[in-house]
Amino acid sequence: MTTGFFWDEKCFWHAGGNYALTLPLGGFVQPLAAGGLPENPETKRRMKNLMEVSGIVDDLSMRHADPATWQDMARVHPETYLTAFKEMSDAGGGELGLRTPFAKGGFEIAALSAGLAKAALLAVLRGDLQNAYALSRPPGHHCLPDWPNGFCLLNNIAIAIESARAAGLAQRFAVVDWDVHHGNGTEAIFYDRGDVLTISLHQEANYPLDTGAITDRGRGAGEGCNLNVPLPSGVGHVGYLEAMERIVLPALAAFKPDVIIVACGFDAGIFDPIARQLCTAETFRLMTRQVMQAADALCGGRLLLVHEGGYSEAYVPFCGHAVMEELSGSPHTVPDPMADTVAKRQPNARMNAVFSDMIGEMAAELGLAG
Repeated sequence: MTTGFFWDEKCFWHAGGNYALTLPLGGFVQPLAAGGLPENPETKRRMKNLMEVSGIVDDLSMRHADPATWQDMARVHPETYLTAFKEMSDAGGGELGLRTPFAKGGFEIAALSAGLAKAALLAVLRGDLQNAYALSRPPGHHCLPDWPNGFCLLNNIAIAIESARAAGLAQRFAVVDWDVHHGNGTEAIFYDRGDVLTISLHQEANYPLDTGAITDRGRGAGEGCNLNVPLPSGVGHVGYLEAMERIVLPALAAFKPDVIIVACGFDAGIFDPIARQLCTAETFRLMTRQVMQAADALCGGRLLLVHEGGYSEAYVPFCGHAVMEELSGSPHTVPDPMADTVAKRQPNARMNAVFSDMIGEMAAELGLAG
């Protein structure tokens, strides 16, 4: 079976403003020449463009999707929030939470972003596709049920999961979030649930500042089904792969999901402007290989990656292309033009040993054999 790629040009038209990077304009903060938040369309558009130029799109099932319906969204977000979002969107846009500005029509674009994730998950679970990638924008993993934040207006993955559950296509879902920021929204939505395993690998105390602790393990029926892996700055290629090997993969094996969903942010990449990790295109390729192998062993290969963050316009496309090469097995490959440079900027052997000890301690604290 083939790999699906779900996208829509309209998602690139989502607009924010009144920020310089993540600083609100005013006082001593002047506008940037490029304008707005780092969450802009160019990283996503340039990834898609690179795929067109390389020819890898010929080896994928390129698909569009309908927006998520009000019913789809209301399984995750309260009616009061959806109504306020729709009314502000119709009135010309604004901001309901923290760093989540949107223009007129922002509600419809966010619904479309969630619809891409939903359609991709349903296609994988129905057996139409072996695996899939949803180029969702705006992203979703920070969005709480009733409070948008961190560029996220609807929780795309949660909406997709609840839609799949309502359709009777799966019962146990695992979410692996390797975006550099803590997946606080997805964690909050499923914190009391024992049927959704949420795992977040993130840079410690990046965003949000007050969530993502290793001690937050879930509550009630969800006790033990939430795993946070707060990594120190600069962990890099070896550390991320080791955290996957020693923490993420054993947790997936113990949970035995029906499908694995990755919150695929590329902001752990070495050139990201709002993070301090040192991952490379090869890191993302090999992490994709790891979750593919886990999916093959645990759930018939059923795997979905949903786009989240990543703000280096120059480098994200190469990270994304490496993921798509691995997902699809396509012979249309693109070399990382910075491979030699980023390899030399990785932690040295002494620091890798320090990080390895930290990861081992986290695995032990989480009760894993890693």
